Amino acid sequence: MKTLQSVMHLRTFSFLILCSLFLISCSVSTKISKSAKNTVLNAAPLKTAHIGISIYDPETGKYLYNYQGDKYFVPASNTKIPTCYAAMKYLGDSLVGLRYEIHDFGEDEPDTLIRIEPTGDPTFLHPDFKSQPVFEFLKKNKYGLHITKPFFYEKYFGSGWSWNDALESYMAPRSFFPIYGNVVRFTVYNKADISITPSYFKKNNLSVIGTNDTVPDVTRSYNDNNFIFSKIFYEKPWEVRLPDKRYFEIPFLPRSGIIESLLSDTLGNRKFSYPFVKPVPGLGLFIVANIKNPKIIHSQPTDTLLKPMMHRSDNFFAEQSLLMVSNERLGYMDDNKIIDTLLKTDFKDLPQKPRWADGSGLSRYNLFTPQDFVAILNKMKNEFGMERIKTIFPTGGEGTISSYYKAGNGYVYAKTGTLSGVVALSGFLYTKKGKLLIFSTLVNNHQATSTEVRRAVERFIESVREKY
Repeated sequence: MKTLQSVMHLRTFSFLILCSLFLISCSVSTKISKSAKNTVLNAAPLKTAHIGISIYDPETGKYLYNYQGDKYFVPASNTKIPTCYAAMKYLGDSLVGLRYEIHDFGEDEPDTLIRIEPTGDPTFLHPDFKSQPVFEFLKKNKYGLHITKPFFYEKYFGSGWSWNDALESYMAPRSFFPIYGNVVRFTVYNKADISITPSYFKKNNLSVIGTNDTVPDVTRSYNDNNFIFSKIFYEKPWEVRLPDKRYFEIPFLPRSGIIESLLSDTLGNRKFSYPFVKPVPGLGLFIVANIKNPKIIHSQPTDTLLKPMMHRSDNFFAEQSLLMVSNERLGYMDDNKIIDTLLKTDFKDLPQKPRWADGSGLSRYNLFTPQDFVAILNKMKNEFGMERIKTIFPTGGEGTISSYYKAGNGYVYAKTGTLSGVVALSGFLYTKKGKLLIFSTLVNNHQATSTEVRRAVERFIESVREKY
């Protein structure tokens, strides 16, 4: 009898605990819902906007709050989150910067060629990366070069990118062999002098014209690599005070021949062989196939690429990262194919199937739900751990959230997203009670400033931090 009473007491106690947890959960969800209404949903700048919010507790595996969490939104640069996941998983600890093999066709050095196979690595001769193992290798081996073009099925610009931004540095074109970040960097001193990196463009592709505008300007034709420097000519230059320096970063089109020209200029007039052939007795010239047993040069630690990609929302790094994932996993560079592959494998269990168009989020064709981002972020946490994530994602006071979440360092790790009418923020939140939550807030079709929207979202995230 006592045993039966003990069992009944235990069941009653367990039931009461479950009821208490349920009530606490309901209480938390109610508080979060009320806070969302006060700070975001009913905020004056956002009353006519489309809003989706998901708050998830990975410890319990349950959502604390969902407001249109299963609806699709244009995510802008939150698209870099699945790109980052793929790069973290498939690019290894260090980027494959180059595959190569050396061919010696005779006793004379000129007959020796280095066949190089690019990997899409965006760090090659990029000013952010002082160490350049690939460049040092090519510079040290003073043989002729042959670039074996990999299978590259992409256009310079992604589907759904805005043509208005084609000359902006944040929309550098994609390529199988990026060099200098596919951007020309200009420094204009006062009104007359100009320095250019890479210098090749100053020697070959720069026109100088006179102008009476108030400041000098640099631009490029849309369809070619001809740059125009509008140089100031004043009869009375003392009438206008010009800045000591002005900086311009303008993408170049990585068309056939330009990469070889840039490499030759940088390496010192190196010779190129194209297509790659070797003499075969009785057969004449025989075209050699792609490299079968290449040697590898690693360029940079993978996370040193992903950190600026996420901190400053670098579109070029994101696009090239996805192409590198495609090259490593499929053997060729194709955004559509690698996206389709990832959606059928790593992301097959997402709550809603996204429409994923590019690696960076520049495209308005991208459509994700808040629950999708929560699921991807949870996969990142489970597979890579928060310590690695913390080295890649910006926290308050850093990167694109440098002006936000500064109440205490290290409690928000999140990725922003911004397009006209779009503001997004998805990531991880440590509450004041030490709970780790995953959240996604997506705002579309707002007419406010992005700062007003971000401040409203910040107030909401801060309130969740306080109350849970």
